[in-house]
Amino acid sequence: METWTVRTDDGEGHLELHTIRPAARAPGGPGASGAAQSQKPRGEGSGVVIVHGTLITDQLYRPFARKLVRLLGRPVHCYNRRGRAGSSPQPADYSAATEVADLATVLRETGASDIVAHSYGGFVALQAARSLPIRRMVTYDAAVSLSGNLSQRWRPELERSVASGQLDDAWAHLVQGLETAGPVSRLPLGALRMLSILSARTNLGAEMRELLPTAVAEMRAVLAADAELGEFAAITTPTLMLSGGWSPPYFAETGRQLADAVPALSFAVVPGQLHEGPIRPGNRLALRAARFLLGGAGAVTPPSGNLVGSLTAGGMAGIAGVPARWRRIGSGG
Repeated sequence: METWTVRTDDGEGHLELHTIRPAARAPGGPGASGAAQSQKPRGEGSGVVIVHGTLITDQLYRPFARKLVRLLGRPVHCYNRRGRAGSSPQPADYSAATEVADLATVLRETGASDIVAHSYGGFVALQAARSLPIRRMVTYDAAVSLSGNLSQRWRPELERSVASGQLDDAWAHLVQGLETAGPVSRLPLGALRMLSILSARTNLGAEMRELLPTAVAEMRAVLAADAELGEFAAITTPTLMLSGGWSPPYFAETGRQLADAVPALSFAVVPGQLHEGPIRPGNRLALRAARFLLGGAGAVTPPSGNLVGSLTAGGMAGIAGVPARWRRIGSGG
């Protein structure tokens, strides 16, 4: 894995990137590893950029990225969005435009053409697709606000708790509002506060608490970018919007509405998957994403191998590049 840094286009910050390549193409030969600082692996026009969700860093997505590398035979780039790990803090005027500009920088510097994005990252990717040239894209539980449908998810208590340093209260309000923790989200606030206290003893829990201020800014960015369906009509990038069968239902409802309204978008539910599907064990989501990214007119020729061969058997013709069972699902699906 290569670790490198790029400057943001506003000249005020930088982003930390991690690049994973197919073994045969890694610097130093098969199986090579290590950090390559400030190197810019250009010319990777078939590469993929992963855009992560809120309250976490790109580290949790690296196992998923390695699966995509094996399936696609292409480099996969993960980067830390501003406000975490080795990237710059969120600027005072942070907004969706900040994230779109940063994603444009990552695409340009890596030469990547495709995107896989999760949750808030899906929001960023769909915003970007309205103006950036992206070849193909997959989102999972994209956190998009349509006609104010996410306003009820916003808890003013979250921001007040963060401002006063009451991070256990803030975490409880965030989990209850977004309902992304499955059945746990329905626990009383007192029980959620206790869970926050217990989880803070783990590395991941402590990291999530530290990132709560970024979650406030990101929730505000989603609500500020609230849009009507027609505003997404400019998207021409073939996009597969996925939602987990065990994810909060509002993600699937948003995906269905967008897919019904925008010809370039398709939607499907992945059974048995929670909201945090991309950072959990299992291959189902990586297989779905890889199959879509490999399909359609102008797709790169997939590498040889039984695993990738099994993905492409049966053909991927057509601009949508989605098997019939993946095509747009109506409100009853």
